[in-house]
Amino acid sequence: MIPEHFAGITAAEVVRFPLIIALIAQIGAQLFKVILYSVRERRFAYDRFFNAAGVPSAHTALVTALTAAIGLRNGITSDIFAVAFVFAAIVVYDSFYLRGHVQRHAEVLNQLMKPRLDVTADPVGKKKRTKNAGVSEYVGHSVPEVVAGVVWGLIFAVGLQ
Repeated sequence: MIPEHFAGITAAEVVRFPLIIALIAQIGAQLFKVILYSVRERRFAYDRFFNAAGVPSAHTALVTALTAAIGLRNGITSDIFAVAFVFAAIVVYDSFYLRGHVQRHAEVLNQLMKPRLDVTADPVGKKKRTKNAGVSEYVGHSVPEVVAGVVWGLIFAVGLQ
């Protein structure tokens, strides 16, 4: 049983904490990916919940919701908002540029490794097919995916404040 008050804080107030808002935005974005890609791929795409790529960017949604919630709670001139904003800018930059390059490298590596991954020799010397176990190519984000993450995070931050 959850107490109505804990340390002078109501359960309704806890939901408005910036960290809780950010986590709700992150989990919501991942659940949205499962639903979206399940419909697109005509299968239950539960693996998308644990996947870093896709629309919306859950990392971007997380840091945007955190930054916006802090800004709404403490003001955009507060020191903590400045720290959150810089943190968010780094994460958004990395999700697009850095992880985008990692994704392109993974695609090239998988192409180079494809002959070795698709056909291997069994102990008797005969060739047999194996499942492709290359490097994951789903790590980066496109600009629309990052923008969707920003919008997603803002919606949750403003909606839950």
